[in-house]
Formats: sequence, C-alpha cells, structure tokens
Amino acid sequence: MPRKTKADAGLDRGFTQADLDDVSDSPEITAQEMAEAKPFAEAFPELAESVKRGRGKQKTPTKQLVSIRLDRDVLAAFKATGDGWQGRINDALRRVAKARRRAPSA
Repeated sequence: MPRKTKADAGLDRGFTQADLDDVSDSPEITAQEMAEAKPFAEAFPELAESVKRGRGKQKTPTKQLVSIRLDRDVLAAFKATGDGWQGRINDALRRVAKARRRAPSA
C-alpha cells in the first residue's frame, strides 16, 4: 500500500485541493525556531485553560477509580462485547459480591 502524503491526509479530512494550495506556501520551521518554541500551555495559558477536557468531578461520587489486573482472555471477552464493557465488568463483580454476601459462612 503506498504511503499517504500530507496532502492526501488533508484531502481525507474534507479539505479541498484549493484549501491545501492556500496554505502550501507556509515555510518549514527552522531548527532555531524549534529550539525557541514554547509549549502551547506556556505560550497561551488562558486559552490552554479554556480548552482543558475532562469529565470533572462527579456531582455525587458513586464510583471509585481503581487499577486492577485482569487475565488477557477475560479482558478480551468483555471488550469484544463493545462499548460499555467496563460497566459490564462492574455488573459481573457486583453479582459475585452479592452472591457472597448471601452465602452462609463456613
């Protein structure tokens, strides 16, 4: 498969050839310009703050963020069920926890 050029990538994103021609005279960045470049958040702190993305705090925290290691086949099976697989893992764990609470102690 032939490698895509930058122009091809632009056309894939809905830009027309005329759009690409309009910006094709942009000069390459020099090594000095690159060395003097600042991170976006440093150069435009207000704008960077305004575009931060994230879910933010939960209004009523009901879930806790944890890290858990699962066998690859188990994870693959849940992921294969599509979007919402994390919730289905939570549901499966809830069923097991509920069953253990009901089971008589030995």
